[in-house]
Amino acid sequence: MNAGFELKGSLTDLLSYPQWAQDMVADAASVRQEVMDHELWTLMREVRLDRESTRNFMVGVWPVIERFPGYMANSLLKTRYGRSQGDDVARRWLVRNIRVEQNHAEYWLDWAEGAGVSREEVLNGTPPLGSHTLAQWCEDVSCKDSLAAGMIATNYAIEGVTGDWSQLVYDSAAYAESMPTGRRKASLRWLQLHAAYDDTHPWEALEIVCALVGSSPAADEVAHLTECVKRSYLGMRVLADRCLDNRYALRQTREEAA
Repeated sequence: MNAGFELKGSLTDLLSYPQWAQDMVADAASVRQEVMDHELWTLMREVRLDRESTRNFMVGVWPVIERFPGYMANSLLKTRYGRSQGDDVARRWLVRNIRVEQNHAEYWLDWAEGAGVSREEVLNGTPPLGSHTLAQWCEDVSCKDSLAAGMIATNYAIEGVTGDWSQLVYDSAAYAESMPTGRRKASLRWLQLHAAYDDTHPWEALEIVCALVGSSPAADEVAHLTECVKRSYLGMRVLADRCLDNRYALRQTREEAA
């Protein structure tokens, strides 16, 4: 790979990556943990998420799910075959995985139906107020920023933290048993594919980004990539807040009255 970086260790071992990438992950860790500590996943795991919040989650996250192949297509448009080895690897990876993401959209709809939210509602329902933040950020960074920034924000950060919370939910026997018996496997397919122990996409994306920018990029470029990762995590956290719409609205009312 170009720019002085070549993966020599395990794909899923952070120590296999340049020091700047290790520092970036460490810098963004606290924001990522805020996503992981969100009440939404606990309520879902324990089958205590109310019907309205379940609906908000399935409808609110859908714009990101539906547009994810589009974010990757935006990144693909920035590649130039033969310009660098990093470009060539990114091009092949994006072309191969865009179709995979389309299948994931179908699996999301299957999950929604298993959770009691109709396909029609997911496709045409109104998302909870303020839940567009993450989808808009992914659109902007994949359209207007560099190839490395777009991939680090979406394919690394979003897919990575999604793998973590997906594993939390998928590992819950209670949640699995809450799905309709006759279509339980289909209902859990999206979670199964995104659980961190199965999904290597974020690591592959990180490897590609390191190939694009090299082992020793400028400090301002590292700072920008780190900020992109943090903004993706923040967008996910805000989206989770908005899915718990009643709780969020009540908290806002109390804060305004104080």
